[in-house]
Amino acid sequence: MRIGDREILAGQRLRVDLPLPSLFTQTAVFLPVHVLHGRRPGPRLCVTAAIHGDEINGVSVIRRLLASPALRGLRGTLLAVPVVNVYGFVRHSRYLPDRRDLNRSFPGSESGSLAGRLAAALMAEVVADSDLGIDLHTGAAHRENLPQIRAQLDEPGMLALARAFGAPVMLNADLRDGSLRGEAAAQGVPVLVYEAGEALRFDELSIRAGVRGILNVMRLLGMIREGSRRHRQVLHQPVVARSSTWARAHQSGMLRFLKPLGARVQKGESLAVVADPFSQQEDPVPSPASGIVIGRVNLPLVTEGEALFHIARFGKTDIAAETVERFQSLMEPEDDVSEPLD
Repeated sequence: MRIGDREILAGQRLRVDLPLPSLFTQTAVFLPVHVLHGRRPGPRLCVTAAIHGDEINGVSVIRRLLASPALRGLRGTLLAVPVVNVYGFVRHSRYLPDRRDLNRSFPGSESGSLAGRLAAALMAEVVADSDLGIDLHTGAAHRENLPQIRAQLDEPGMLALARAFGAPVMLNADLRDGSLRGEAAAQGVPVLVYEAGEALRFDELSIRAGVRGILNVMRLLGMIREGSRRHRQVLHQPVVARSSTWARAHQSGMLRFLKPLGARVQKGESLAVVADPFSQQEDPVPSPASGIVIGRVNLPLVTEGEALFHIARFGKTDIAAETVERFQSLMEPEDDVSEPLD
């Protein structure tokens, strides 16, 4: 196979640095792609992280994935890009220097904007000809997400892949114009999006779950051999959310949290309290629906109308809550996913 100007033979493992537009200081910029080309034929999987430059959890996920002994004897090909938006990454920014959102710029163009050129390079060299993609994300700045998978679950085979990943919650999410997932799907490459944690923060539980999830998917695809009985036993059954909604601030003020991520809540139950900083007035933030908290703001200074808590609805909320609790217990620190999983 060929990536950029490099030919990769069966059994080879190397890093290919794809040239990108330089900085205005004439500093060269590259898109590093790790290529693991198995000796035996099999699927081609691409894993991407930091399409938003400040979403760094996925960088650590890919680093640990590449170090996993489970990849020995790989069938097929793994293409891993730890940092897609290298321009935003070095600036601690979600966006590119021209303030464009890379995840609204696909499929891109070789003669277009900076975002378009970067998107086109990724599509041509990494996504094209892949059988499946896994795109790693976090919540935006000051927002934290419970580990969750977003995909078109009604498409053939996608529900099984999403279940195999093992995040506690799955959302049947529509495609967005200009997103990597949307444009990859248009080219016949389905993509699972893994959302977990917060921008510019490493979250150990989210990282562990991400590594384990990718390896689980690779096992289902037949790219690596099955895990031990112990690791098969710890798998839980993720639940599919029927829909989701946001609880918003009814007034501006200081937010005092009452419910953490993963909490089971009832419709009308208080999620937090918004306090007036200049008086003793406090107003509750009621949950707009019964469900599980799958995302929330972390910054305690809020403005009227701001989205504060993301609530996922389930057919059986009690089962969803048990799934989240089991997932959290499985990802405790003593369960070191950097150790052999086979």
